Amino acid sequence: MANPFTLGVASGEPLPDGVILWTRLTGVPNRPVEVRWQLAADERFTKIVRQGTARALPEWAHSVHVRVAGLQAGAEYFYRFRFGSQVSSAGRTRTAPGPDSAAPVRFALANCQRYEHGLYTAYRHLAAERPDVIFHVGDYVYESPQAADPVRRLDRTGEARTLADYRARYARYKADPDLQAAHAAAPWVPTWDDHEVADNYRGTGDGSAAFLRRRAAAYQAYYEHLPLRVRPEGGGLRMYRRRTYGLVADFMVLDVRQYRDARSMLGAEQEQWLLSRLSASPVRWKVLVQPLFFARRFVPGPPPNLRPDSWDGQPAERARILGAAPGLVVLSGDVHNHWACELKADFLDPHSPSIGAEFVCSAVSSRPPETDADAVLGANPHIRFFDAHRGYLSGTADPSGFRVSHKGLDASGARTVAEFITDGKMIIRVDV
Repeated sequence: MANPFTLGVASGEPLPDGVILWTRLTGVPNRPVEVRWQLAADERFTKIVRQGTARALPEWAHSVHVRVAGLQAGAEYFYRFRFGSQVSSAGRTRTAPGPDSAAPVRFALANCQRYEHGLYTAYRHLAAERPDVIFHVGDYVYESPQAADPVRRLDRTGEARTLADYRARYARYKADPDLQAAHAAAPWVPTWDDHEVADNYRGTGDGSAAFLRRRAAAYQAYYEHLPLRVRPEGGGLRMYRRRTYGLVADFMVLDVRQYRDARSMLGAEQEQWLLSRLSASPVRWKVLVQPLFFARRFVPGPPPNLRPDSWDGQPAERARILGAAPGLVVLSGDVHNHWACELKADFLDPHSPSIGAEFVCSAVSSRPPETDADAVLGANPHIRFFDAHRGYLSGTADPSGFRVSHKGLDASGARTVAEFITDGKMIIRVDV
């Protein structure tokens, strides 16, 4: 039998007592099949703590999403799958700590991994860090036609529009060994941006039945290829949620696309959920995990000087969020460069106090835009740092501080190009 685990394994959505285990079988009969799974307390699988059988259905592309519960909080586990005589590679996962824990959380952040634009070297280095949790903030795949000058080629070079197209695009991306290594290294908590469906789309797009079918197909393929707790329903998929790490960090993961319209980035229901959580959470660090540049970023030169697809397109909504949570930390992506910003009560007042911090992650592989960084930094004193290397973020949050390292790739591998700590107001660069 050919290896059915060519797309690797993954885990995600960690809770104090459980995780999701994922794989997707390839090359199997077009009918329901059974897959065995094991979860162990050791890498050699001599201490099996949970095991069972899951059905992989053709209508969900033979993907498997196993909900494992009853686990120890803040504990490391290892998992694998079996189909017939074939055994998958093993993955490592970790549950979140209990609600009273003050243990530090080690996290990583990645985004923007256009396959044709480059290799996934960043993931090889991220995997070696073995963080507690990995957040992904969008553009996991790109729906667009293959780039004219690809570093490596897609199987289907046209634009993805149908369920078969999106499935093929994910399968191509997920065959990459470095991406598989990152999924196997730690549990993931992902959210999407635009390219998982269509460039710069918002909400229901043009409202046509054709676009809604396309969006539903894209959402289904996203679910089929990632370790999510919820399935799509009625053409939608609930993505906004929180993942809490004891008393240390409340990571609030946002969806900036599905409910968006001309007046709102989040939609009324998601915004109210977020504001209520920001106001009520007793946790030390309140962290937004979302794709788009959050701080005001005036770009000198020809208009538009403020990018409407970012949070500069919804300044009133941004102000409501900042007003609800002084000391907010935002983890962002999208723009294919590293940035670090202080968040202001009033971005137009140079004397306005800093009330939060934002760390923007560069791309894993997507090509960066031409950026006059000196001009942007000069026009925005609250933006404290820029770097053009591809890479990722790694960080640690504990009761006393929030520390973030911007990782950049060069000929020698991955290195820390800048490191910052924040007290929830100012950001301070640390010598490395």
